[in-house]
Amino acid sequence: MITKDGRFAYEAAGDPGATPLIFLHGIGGAARAWRQQLSTFGNRYRAIAWDMPGYGGSAPLPSVSIAALAEALQQFIEQLGATKPILVGHSIGGMIVQKWLVQSPKLARAVVLAQTSPAFGKADGDWQKSFIAARLGPLDRGETMKSLAPSLVKELVGDDPDPRGMELARECMGSVPEASYRAMMLALIGFDQRSTLKDISVPTLLLSGSKDNNAPAPMMAKTATYIPAAEYVELHGVGHLANLERPDAFDQALGSFVDSIAAKRIVAP
Repeated sequence: MITKDGRFAYEAAGDPGATPLIFLHGIGGAARAWRQQLSTFGNRYRAIAWDMPGYGGSAPLPSVSIAALAEALQQFIEQLGATKPILVGHSIGGMIVQKWLVQSPKLARAVVLAQTSPAFGKADGDWQKSFIAARLGPLDRGETMKSLAPSLVKELVGDDPDPRGMELARECMGSVPEASYRAMMLALIGFDQRSTLKDISVPTLLLSGSKDNNAPAPMMAKTATYIPAAEYVELHGVGHLANLERPDAFDQALGSFVDSIAAKRIVAP
């Protein structure tokens, strides 16, 4: 599906009048990475997964930054007419949600920060150079996203990942436009929302994987202590792609949180 303005492609399931549950994928993902979740949650929510700008059928941004992506998220929500959505942001999707919460602190009913971080690297210096070289060097040397996808996905996952999930992960990673992958990697550098964690005023679930090297569980557990209304759940043996590695465990953790939120009546202020 495409939004009315033609800018955003997305997949959706469920009753358009139900509580919106919006899924935001990571750098190697796509809307279709969330298909099991759309199936699981479409029976009681309006489950929606976007293609991030520059991915799938979504138009790229003129200039990519986490702030610009957060603004795009706000426009996507407005295009959908989604009132009081619950947002589920994975990896860079979780960073976009954190940035969006600063500009729209009261618009969400709740948020899920899945395998993400409140800060990433430094805006300058040797760390940045080595990060960029490791991530983009192979592309500079003539590799393609399709050729890199199997090794990139393998590095991300934990113990005994679901084979169908891994096939989908490789397919999504291999389909990411190289220009978008490069732009998103650069957008990560220097991201830092640590000072705004204390201002997150909506119910928040932090979901980690014990084998995640990109968003390590101890860091996520610590992050949860800075957010006033936060719950923390760690999935044992899971790497960075929880919803594809262990879809049932991911859905169970997510479901118990969102269903508890949905069970509470919205009380007008």
